[in-house]
Amino acid sequence: MPHLRIGSRGSQLALWQANHISALLRARGHEVEIEIIHTTGDKITDVPLAQVGTKGGLGKGIFTKEIEEVLAAGRVDLAVHSLKDLPTQLPPGFEIAAVTKREDPRDAFCSRLYSSIKNLPQGARVGTSSLRRQAQLKAIRPDLDIHPLRGNVDTRLRKLEQGEYDAIILASAGLKRLGKTELVKQIVPVEIMCPAAGQGALGIEIREGDSATRHNLAFINDTAAHAATTCERALLNSLGGGCQVPIGAFAEVRNGKLHLEAIVADPDGSKLLRESCDGNLSHPEKLGNAVGETLLRRGGDEILEAVYGRGLAVPPQP
Repeated sequence: MPHLRIGSRGSQLALWQANHISALLRARGHEVEIEIIHTTGDKITDVPLAQVGTKGGLGKGIFTKEIEEVLAAGRVDLAVHSLKDLPTQLPPGFEIAAVTKREDPRDAFCSRLYSSIKNLPQGARVGTSSLRRQAQLKAIRPDLDIHPLRGNVDTRLRKLEQGEYDAIILASAGLKRLGKTELVKQIVPVEIMCPAAGQGALGIEIREGDSATRHNLAFINDTAAHAATTCERALLNSLGGGCQVPIGAFAEVRNGKLHLEAIVADPDGSKLLRESCDGNLSHPEKLGNAVGETLLRRGGDEILEAVYGRGLAVPPQP
């Protein structure tokens, strides 16, 4: 069996993900090693994620660019990503070989004192650096005081425990993977907070055309998760968005069909467009593109242009 080298970010969650894939490969008889690679997104921690692109025009791929450089150079054979961090259009020379079975894609409301978003007091301080989460929070609770929150999972939870925030919003998947669910008070329903495209799934990236590695990873690929996330990423791409824009997308298989829920929102919550549709499971991109085009026609284009114009998010890269 071939020796396989995995490229990964160095955060606790990223290493959990890399070790998870490593364990699956080792169980198949592969020798596996992990190389830690520091990305731009890891190095810049003093700026909200949605605005990191304004520092040097970095734009999309702030958590993946350096890993892809190492992958292209042949130092590693595959890269393990949180799929929501992976740009919808990969640079030339790369492909997604597999998408893992999905962990819970919803967002988690974490607090020491309050049981839900609804029960937060007027003007409560809530931590998140996601425009998508901010917009949906503001849509239902315009009184909330939203503040940026960067750092790894432990750092964010520590800030909550120290009283810097009344509540924070994190991805449920990461908390479950790390076993850090003590402060989770509410798993937020998709109807209240539509997740990020690809949230909860891992994407395994390889060099384009590397059929041997693709073959070795085929057993990891989950057909339902691959179809659902392909649909979500197609919607995001059709809207010209990256992982740090106020767009939510969640697809799931229902009765043999693919169902997609999606939102586009102004970060202040004043405008929120929601669209849902069923489509053919065999053509997930078609469904994602169709729902994206509908949202644009309904005014999503104006919302996103205003967001980019105000410098709140990184504009699409040509």
